[in-house]
Amino acid sequence: MAYPNDMLAIGVDIGGTKIATGVVAEDGTILDVIKVVTDPKDPESIDRAIADSCNQLSEKYDIGAIGIAAAGFIGADRQTVSFAPNIDWREYPLAQNIKELLTKDVPVIVENDANAAGWAEFRFGKGKGATDMVMLTVGTGLGGAIIINEQLVRGKWGMAAEIGHMQIVPHGHTCGCGHEGCWEQYASGSALTKHARRAVIARPDRGGAIISAAGGAGEKIKGQHVTKAAQAGDALAVEMFAELGHWIGHGVASVAALLDPEVIVIGGGVADVGDLLLLPARAAFKDRLSALGHRPVAHLELAALGNDAGIVGAADLARH
Repeated sequence: MAYPNDMLAIGVDIGGTKIATGVVAEDGTILDVIKVVTDPKDPESIDRAIADSCNQLSEKYDIGAIGIAAAGFIGADRQTVSFAPNIDWREYPLAQNIKELLTKDVPVIVENDANAAGWAEFRFGKGKGATDMVMLTVGTGLGGAIIINEQLVRGKWGMAAEIGHMQIVPHGHTCGCGHEGCWEQYASGSALTKHARRAVIARPDRGGAIISAAGGAGEKIKGQHVTKAAQAGDALAVEMFAELGHWIGHGVASVAALLDPEVIVIGGGVADVGDLLLLPARAAFKDRLSALGHRPVAHLELAALGNDAGIVGAADLARH
């Protein structure tokens, strides 16, 4: 399909070991994608890979802006990565580096990957038509995005919506951030993995399906193995997603008390199990929500855009 009147934009989604670069139309449709494997220990090679992909796509399409979605703390100017957990970026001028390698002069912005995914869901997914939305990205950790009055909330220094580090359990599990009891220690893919590895040791009589999905090695269990077992109806795996949903709903009630959003969207790989996660999350949310019966209840939904959200959101933010 041609989009002759659109301002086309490029969205770049940077993962730990790969990047995906796509051309996005104004309605959120991805027209073309290039995927490249990258080395997280070599930031300069990532710069070149991003620029090469953008240059290839710019030869085929009239590009008006480029948005880059990256995990980590992004400066308020949306040009610099202040800190990244998986790539050696420290006060790294990512936008400027890319601009210097481009063959065409177009604006380049950098955005936190959860913000980009959340914006995509707000504009084109489950948040479309709402004014206030919160996105949870339940992956290795727990990220978030906040939209209030149709505006993405970045905060004074560009570091808002790090909701995974809200402390919800006093003296709870130690988090990688150095504190204890952070929400992501209970509501993330990593939390699911740790829970599963402990459970199959404690209950070997019930852990067979999960261990089998992991190739027979309990220490190699990952979130996708629990997902596979749960989708096949394994009782222990289903219980684990119910527990994960409980913690998501538990924290979401606090988010709702603070922000009063219209829609709360759950994204990330764990959303693949559908109602096995969503129904217990909704139940825990309502159980913990203050003044229930005397206030509207936010819609708690699973994300619609999947792995495309980062590309779509980054491109749309750059365009606007």
